[in-house]
Amino acid sequence: MYSLLFKSFFRTKIFLVSLVLLMTVGLIGISIGKQYLVKQEKTIIAAQKFQEESIAKNVAYHSDDLGLLLYYLRFTLVKKPENINAISIGQSDVNPLLQAVTIRALEGQKYDTDFENPSLLMSGNLDLGFVIIYLFPLVLIAMTFNLYSEEKELGTWRILAAQTSGKARFLFKKLFVRVLFVFAILILLMFMASAILQIPMDQYFWALFLQSTLYLLFWSALCFWMVSLLKNSSFNALALVSVWVVLTILFPAVVNNYVINKYQVPEALDAMVEQRDGYHEKWDLEKSATMDGFFEAYPQFEQYPVPEDEFSWLWYYGMQHMGDMAAGETSKEMTEKVMLRNTVSEKFALFVPTMHAQLSFNTLAGTDMVGHLGFLKELTKFHENLRLDFYPKIFGKKSADRVDWKNYKAKFYTLEREVDWTYLMLPTLLITLLIGGFGVLNLRKL
Repeated sequence: MYSLLFKSFFRTKIFLVSLVLLMTVGLIGISIGKQYLVKQEKTIIAAQKFQEESIAKNVAYHSDDLGLLLYYLRFTLVKKPENINAISIGQSDVNPLLQAVTIRALEGQKYDTDFENPSLLMSGNLDLGFVIIYLFPLVLIAMTFNLYSEEKELGTWRILAAQTSGKARFLFKKLFVRVLFVFAILILLMFMASAILQIPMDQYFWALFLQSTLYLLFWSALCFWMVSLLKNSSFNALALVSVWVVLTILFPAVVNNYVINKYQVPEALDAMVEQRDGYHEKWDLEKSATMDGFFEAYPQFEQYPVPEDEFSWLWYYGMQHMGDMAAGETSKEMTEKVMLRNTVSEKFALFVPTMHAQLSFNTLAGTDMVGHLGFLKELTKFHENLRLDFYPKIFGKKSADRVDWKNYKAKFYTLEREVDWTYLMLPTLLITLLIGGFGVLNLRKL
């Protein structure tokens, strides 16, 4: 029976169209991921080279004044890219992979990023994750919506029903052949992505592979349930496409609009303005207004004198730090609200497989917002360590020649994440089993 069903399926136009479409778009998605990795690699190399050249050039001009030299010098922290990022680029196309900062106030530098074409950002990247989430379900719908109705409308169903004892089993076998074809393409594309993008087959790859499998099983169960209603082809096609629009476009848009309005986040510009105001207003105040707060935060620097009648780098960098202190609450509030948005979105996603798959892909690939916030947190530590390293040298009026600049190369940050297998598997699996169960009950009518 299966051999006949496979031969019949391979002779259809939908088989050839689906094969060409999925393979072509899948390879394009892998190619875009490869281009993304190459771009990131070039950016990192350029940033490392720039830092070395910038240090050498500025040391030559300002070797006698370390405070002035460090006003200009930038030091780079890089979120170490992983090749699996290319499967689901996620939010890494808007959030920077690296940050180059001076030892001045951090809040004004934290949210610097490259200029991007907003129309490209709106449409997003056609990576392999996009192909799996949006295109694969459409192909499944196109291949399965008329499994029963086509036979009924062509008048062949009675003949088939007379020749087989299990009509429901026959429909299930027809569905199985088509679903197996889609899964074969998915497996092929995933292993091609692993080979072309040089993705190690670690727990993140297998978790992403498992999530893709469960996601397509959900759509297979949904198509099976729709077929089990024994409606005509027009109804099935319209209903399934409508469900696809609701799950992939409408629900995510509604949830996004809800969390944006429910948990309004202060803009990064607010923190930047507060930081600048907190710094600039200190120029018009007594030096004690700056130094009291600075020495309270860093009592180890009280030993250095602060002249009242002349400029000093101790006072200047103290003002810079107090600017960050002024923006601290707004920055903390913004981070908390963004985390809250992400948490609420994940809770909604438990009941919307498309959202769950997208968020899971980004989390496993390390391209989600939580990963970026982790990078910003590490950037704050990186900036703090730089300041505490250079402050004694600046305040002690050491020359730049006494600093070993070879130790100040670009630093790399590795994102640490864990795979929550229960969260990954359970929601989609339960919904799939529920819908599949309804389909089995409906086919008992046959």
